[in-house]
Amino acid sequence: MSFRKQGPKAWQKEHDHLACVEEAIARARQVCLEKGVRLTSMRLRILELVWRNHKPVGAYALLDEIKLVHQSAAPPTIYRALDFLMEHGLVHRIQSLNAYVGCSDPGHIRSGIMLICNGCGDALEIDEATISESIASFTRKLGFEVTSQSIEATGMCPGCRV
Repeated sequence: MSFRKQGPKAWQKEHDHLACVEEAIARARQVCLEKGVRLTSMRLRILELVWRNHKPVGAYALLDEIKLVHQSAAPPTIYRALDFLMEHGLVHRIQSLNAYVGCSDPGHIRSGIMLICNGCGDALEIDEATISESIASFTRKLGFEVTSQSIEATGMCPGCRV
């Protein structure tokens, strides 16, 4: 099981969120460079807003933030940017909340498991290969073709359980 290499950073006592955001942006730039796609200023700003903290953020909340600078921004602008960021593995959509969070392992498009804290609202991605492999194996046996997969677990993070 991998938790962003060292464990869920937001749930670590000594979490440096500024460094977390800087690392996410640098990795996003690298992914786009390697794929030969443009990380436009709007896409970058949306990514920065998503990474502002580890709480899922909705498209309309992003729109409200963008409108502070670009008054003419409209929902399609936000959704196009989010679609691009999801397509390239830079953000994930949390289905149950209709909201978005930054991807802890940019560029690797796969189905992780989202842990969502009912207390503070933080959402963290874990990548547990055995769960994904079990689902893939079972669906293959059934002849079922998975086109989309989302696994979400809600509960209380260590900080909220104290």
